[in-house]
Amino acid sequence: MSWLLISVRRLLWVALIAAVGGAAYSWWRDHNSVEPAGPAEWPPLPPRAPNAPQATTAGASIVNSLVDAPEARSNDASAGGWVSAAEDGSCPITHPVKANDNSGIFHVPDGRFYPRTNADRCYQSAEAAAADGYRQAKS
Repeated sequence: MSWLLISVRRLLWVALIAAVGGAAYSWWRDHNSVEPAGPAEWPPLPPRAPNAPQATTAGASIVNSLVDAPEARSNDASAGGWVSAAEDGSCPITHPVKANDNSGIFHVPDGRFYPRTNADRCYQSAEAAAADGYRQAKS
């Protein structure tokens, strides 16, 4: 029985020494690590020449310019082929495509988020909404 008691004591001492050593190493590692003085700073981008092309495709740059400048969209419903949505955001059957002015995105009836979308404008077709500067929802 004494050999069992001696083995348990030795095992406890080894575990205690290992725990103290691990804590000391953890403290030393945390206090000797080099941390940055502040948030990362990126160098400024070089200025773009006024006539330089953008890195996007031509179609995307036209759409992005219309989304960034909503005043470029048609204001006249008869000229743009759109009608205003109802107060609850629904569209009439004759103009099923829902367009949102804030995001610049339009949703088609079989789209994933079509039922949840509150429209600002309603178009007869996706082509008419795209011609007015909206882009189609991705899903």
